Amino acid sequence: MISTLLYILGGVILLVAFLGLIAPKTYNISRSIQVNKPLPKVFEYIKFLKNQDQWSPWTKKDPEMIQTFTGVDGAVGAISTWKGNKDVGEGEQELLKIISNELVQSELRFIKPYKSTSNAYLKVEKVLPEVTTVEWGFSGDYKFPVSIFMIFMNMDKAVGKDFEAGLADLKQLLEREH
Repeated sequence: MISTLLYILGGVILLVAFLGLIAPKTYNISRSIQVNKPLPKVFEYIKFLKNQDQWSPWTKKDPEMIQTFTGVDGAVGAISTWKGNKDVGEGEQELLKIISNELVQSELRFIKPYKSTSNAYLKVEKVLPEVTTVEWGFSGDYKFPVSIFMIFMNMDKAVGKDFEAGLADLKQLLEREH
């Protein structure tokens, strides 16, 4: 009886170790869209955390979400915190780097439903004088044992659709403005 339990326990330990070895260790998800607006106008809009409420898919998932802002919005060090329903969780976003008319880089620190940190960015690129590509993405590391669960979940499919919806709303919003 005890030897059977030891074999089972040993098998479980080997299985977890094997899954830990083959599990994904990192993620990198991004989507892009072309907006019919000049790059400087697009960049001037996307660099502000408060403007994200207008096109973020997560704002739609919880319109009652509680948010606070600290620092100078649109500048390095600005922080947006949120606390929402089960669809949006709880966390904060801090602007880490802004390269005018190129990049807005931030760090996402999730508290709920589980603690994690991701690097997020919005990049812009001029296609034509009146056309700009906006790329939205985020990346990070999976820690053990969460990495094992990611064998069975496709983060790109799960979050990619939200990025596509958000970018479509951003495009519509910016192109609607005169």
